[in-house]
Amino acid sequence: MPTDIIMPQMGESIVEGTITKWLKKPGDKVQRDEPLFEISTDKVDAEIPAPASGVLQEIKVTEGTTVGVNTVVGTIAVDGEAATTPAKAIPAAPAPPAKEEKKEEKKPAATAAPAPATVAPPAQESAEDEEARSSPLVRKIAREHGVSLSQVSGTGLGGRITKQDIMAFVERQQSQPASVGTDASVRPAERSEAPRSPAPPRPAPAAYPGDLVPLTNMRKIIAQRMIESRRTSAHVHCMYEVDFTRIVTLRARQKNGFEQRHGVRLTFMPFFVRAAIIAVQQFPIINASMEADNIRYHRQINVGIAVALDWGLIVPVLKNAGELNFLGLQRGITDLGERARSKKLKPEDVEGSTFTVTNPGQFGAVFGLPIINQPNSAIMGVGGITKQPLVVTDKEGNDSIAIRSVVHLTLGYDHRLIDGAVADQFMALVKKSLETWSEEIG
Repeated sequence: MPTDIIMPQMGESIVEGTITKWLKKPGDKVQRDEPLFEISTDKVDAEIPAPASGVLQEIKVTEGTTVGVNTVVGTIAVDGEAATTPAKAIPAAPAPPAKEEKKEEKKPAATAAPAPATVAPPAQESAEDEEARSSPLVRKIAREHGVSLSQVSGTGLGGRITKQDIMAFVERQQSQPASVGTDASVRPAERSEAPRSPAPPRPAPAAYPGDLVPLTNMRKIIAQRMIESRRTSAHVHCMYEVDFTRIVTLRARQKNGFEQRHGVRLTFMPFFVRAAIIAVQQFPIINASMEADNIRYHRQINVGIAVALDWGLIVPVLKNAGELNFLGLQRGITDLGERARSKKLKPEDVEGSTFTVTNPGQFGAVFGLPIINQPNSAIMGVGGITKQPLVVTDKEGNDSIAIRSVVHLTLGYDHRLIDGAVADQFMALVKKSLETWSEEIG
């Protein structure tokens, strides 16, 4: 008996979802929990796993269609029924010509077909190991490019292979096919620093000058919320220059040992988040929000961390960040970033923020003027870290010029709640915490 594939409910407030992409076609074999289709809701984009193993028998809801939760969107036939279903599944598909082309392609490629088949089984034979250190999205990319994950070094938590790791490996394979094996084993860490090269995935939507391309569901939501924020809050920005040399030196000295001890890379983001938390505790109005004619002072500090994706922007939330030590902040930030990029976030992961940190500097921006993430009252933007000549004063009061690592921080705040003097005092404390950092990082 076929198994129904239903539109899942991704949270209590979610009543519908849009199918953005089917990852399988009628007649394709699927494994239980293998990514089957992608959906977009007003909260998150997510990959939905197959509810059972077998053959995708029918797709009832096509890509781009929005349906209510618990709607049957397709069916999976068990292996025993597979022999009789393909004939029905092919005409049932919305684009029969595409299916016929698939058949024609399979005939000339009959001798080549075993090649992918021999690549895929090893990935499943060592599934226990690879599933532990990679997401379904990563495994899908690896299958599509015929890559064995054993060749890829992971930079994620506990050695997990992130989307950036697999995409960097594939990019190296395509540009330097003769030295793929050596390149992958020698320079994984160097390549892992390349989330700032979103250029390769960007051309994926084949849009050309003159094309009219409809907005994705996520893009519509982003547009709506940005306009809403500009209309709601009285936006004001202030910017501070921070001598970041102390932390740059500390990270360079401890990053290898930190990763070996804790299984997670040491990044700069937890330093900024920790400094903001210290300042929020002194100036709680920064963590407040307006409710009609009242001000809600939140008990908890829930920090939204803006994550740039290939297909948009999302702000997962680090809950109770004020209760976490430095290691807890690093692990939480890494986890949210990886799950955002692999479409594993749940609706509750993007709800409840009270303050937001965004990082345009990762792409080279000196600073940014971010829009407030409603219903927050403030957002801190982190610029790029650059070396600059600064006037440095020693203990005796003597001035000299030195090359220092500098970062520019911007606070966007709602002037309805936060006065300029309070915003400046808040940022002055953030600056002081970073420039005189003395906290143990674990």
